[in-house]
Amino acid sequence: MNTLTKLALGLMGQIRPRPARGASAPHRVLLPPTQDGGMSLMEALRKRQSQREFATDALTEQLWAAGGINRPAPGGRTVPSAMNAQELCLYVALPQGLFRYEPGTHALERLSASDVRAVTGYQDFVDLAALDLIYVADHARMALVPAARREAYAFAAAGAAAQNVYLVCASAGLATVVRAWFDRDALSGAMGLGNDEQLLLAQTVGVPRAGSTAA
Repeated sequence: MNTLTKLALGLMGQIRPRPARGASAPHRVLLPPTQDGGMSLMEALRKRQSQREFATDALTEQLWAAGGINRPAPGGRTVPSAMNAQELCLYVALPQGLFRYEPGTHALERLSASDVRAVTGYQDFVDLAALDLIYVADHARMALVPAARREAYAFAAAGAAAQNVYLVCASAGLATVVRAWFDRDALSGAMGLGNDEQLLLAQTVGVPRAGSTAA
């Protein structure tokens, strides 16, 4: 579906998820994350880039970098959180359905047997890329944070998570782009979000299409 069609459907309130494709267990334990090797941090920063042309190849999700536990004893995460509210929730849109990443078990929990990738943005590439990450703030977890600062703090955490994914993709030769252009009402409805949950950013991850360009 191209961008103009999506915009027209959005104006009519007709952007909808599609039926999921392929079987998937409701609870999916991921392979242990690779926490060593790869290119140096400075090289990954040099190669960090946004790409908007994706192949449809499936890939193993490296979700640990976007908010997994890296210090087991205190339950520390790979991204910062003001007052340790841990308000950032990571949702994963796959062809097999909508999932939430659970850091404690490093697993995916299926929330819906719908393919919501097309609803995660107006860009045409979001429909077919391997996966779309969706960063959501749960303000109910931020009771110790002053209300006027909660949104800013949540966006800061989402930005840190997205940059982690950029660096992992640079190291692994994958393509990614972070996005804020999407129909918030349509996506919130497709995900079944509550009043205390705020959509922040989306990020497409996949194998770069042959001959693709970067920005």
